[in-house]
Amino acid sequence: MEDVKSVATLLESTSSKIQQLQRAFAELESHRAVTLNLKWKQIEDHFHGLEKSLKRRFTELEDQEKEFEVKTAQSRQILEKRQAAVIAKEEASLESLQEKRDAAVAAIANALSKRRNGITESDSILENKPPDDIRLSDSDVKALSNPQLAKLCEENDAQGLHKFISDNRKNLSSIKEEIPIALKAAANPGGLVLDSLSGFYMSSDEGKKDANLLGQRRTCIMLMECLSILLTNLCEKSASKVISKDVKERARVIADEWKPKLDDLDVDASNGNSLEAHAFLQLVATFGIDSDFAHENLSKLIPMVCRRRQTAELCRFLGLSDKIPGVIDVLVNSGRHIDAVNLAFAFELTEQFSPVSILKSYLTEARRVPSAIKSANLSPTAQNDVSERELCALKAVIKCIDDHKLEDNYPPGPLQKRILQLEKAKADKKRATEVAKPQPKRPRANGIVTRNTNIAADKTNFYGRMTDNRYAPPTQYMYDNRTYGYPGPVETHIPQYMGTPAYNMAPNHGHYFATGYQYQAPYLH
Repeated sequence: MEDVKSVATLLESTSSKIQQLQRAFAELESHRAVTLNLKWKQIEDHFHGLEKSLKRRFTELEDQEKEFEVKTAQSRQILEKRQAAVIAKEEASLESLQEKRDAAVAAIANALSKRRNGITESDSILENKPPDDIRLSDSDVKALSNPQLAKLCEENDAQGLHKFISDNRKNLSSIKEEIPIALKAAANPGGLVLDSLSGFYMSSDEGKKDANLLGQRRTCIMLMECLSILLTNLCEKSASKVISKDVKERARVIADEWKPKLDDLDVDASNGNSLEAHAFLQLVATFGIDSDFAHENLSKLIPMVCRRRQTAELCRFLGLSDKIPGVIDVLVNSGRHIDAVNLAFAFELTEQFSPVSILKSYLTEARRVPSAIKSANLSPTAQNDVSERELCALKAVIKCIDDHKLEDNYPPGPLQKRILQLEKAKADKKRATEVAKPQPKRPRANGIVTRNTNIAADKTNFYGRMTDNRYAPPTQYMYDNRTYGYPGPVETHIPQYMGTPAYNMAPNHGHYFATGYQYQAPYLH
């Protein structure tokens, strides 16, 4: 403010300064020896203009200073309000934290006092009593449309449970929703599920191809999945009661029995849909025994189950997400590009593994002719195999594009045109093969068997087959009213200059030998 006042004082003294300058200029003019071009009026106008400009600029600066002071005051008020709010929140948080701390200390002190004094009989009863979220409530019973499920679980009847599910395959979706509820009725849900796994492997190898065995294995996997659903809906204490130490130990024994059998499985033969590998991973995940197995060994099973819809969830639960890039490389190198793309989308690895590049590589591999037959000329069978392989690959790629909405990055139009070309070529080859084959004989209504009308297709047998009665011996009735000339119009068979025919015969457009026996003419069109 002192600087502003000093500037204002200087501006007010401008007039006196101009007067002093005027007097000095008059004195200078009186002593001049040469006439000056400048007049005092010009100098005075110049200084008055400068004075006005300075005053105007000074006024603008004052206004800006006042505006800045107003904004500063407003900002200061906002900051003060925010600071007060932060302080209030900190105080509330500290109070809440202190209350929780006091409650925790009180709980610890209470537990210590109980331990010193010993647990009473009523406490031990409550300790052994299952929590409310494990017991089957009345609302759970009402929600069951299949009450027999709860009864089987209550009786711990694993075989009966298998039979019930097998007999009601049509209602499998509703049964799967109710099994987690029905398992609450079992005294030991984890033990019941482990009992149901007893028939997963058959002693004889012929059982592996049995459809009933495949259904039983799917049921075992479903029961383990339902137990996992039950565990996710329980608190930690209740879940630890369901998967007790004894249950875990039983699960480890079963896993140790199954693991060597997985080594004999063919990765390519399972085609990404192995029930054995899926059941092993589900067993490890459901009963929490993944720490007993190295993640590297578990990740080797993923290519065997990559087409199962539960694979992504299982891998995340078992902590195998970091192994998925290596699994995708294995799938691509083994020619299973579609499975690699599906796995990349399931684990959001599409930036690291481009789906379009993988699919294009898949089509390139499908069009490639095997090196064993590349040097020689391709036989028709080999050509058909190559075309069929490319056709299947194109259809699989188009379905993958549709499933993952890749139309913008990989338009399916050219692929569909290629499919039409291959199918047309396939139909043309099939048509040409059918034309080249000899046509089968067809019976006619009169009992005479004739060939197809396509004479060009079969030129080896021009005359049709005659009936068996052509070699019948003559009888006394055969020569009655027998004809001895060619029937037909006179002008066709007998010239007019020969006169009337010797025999008056009714026109009969048949074909006869000279002996009077009838023969079958070729059937021409």
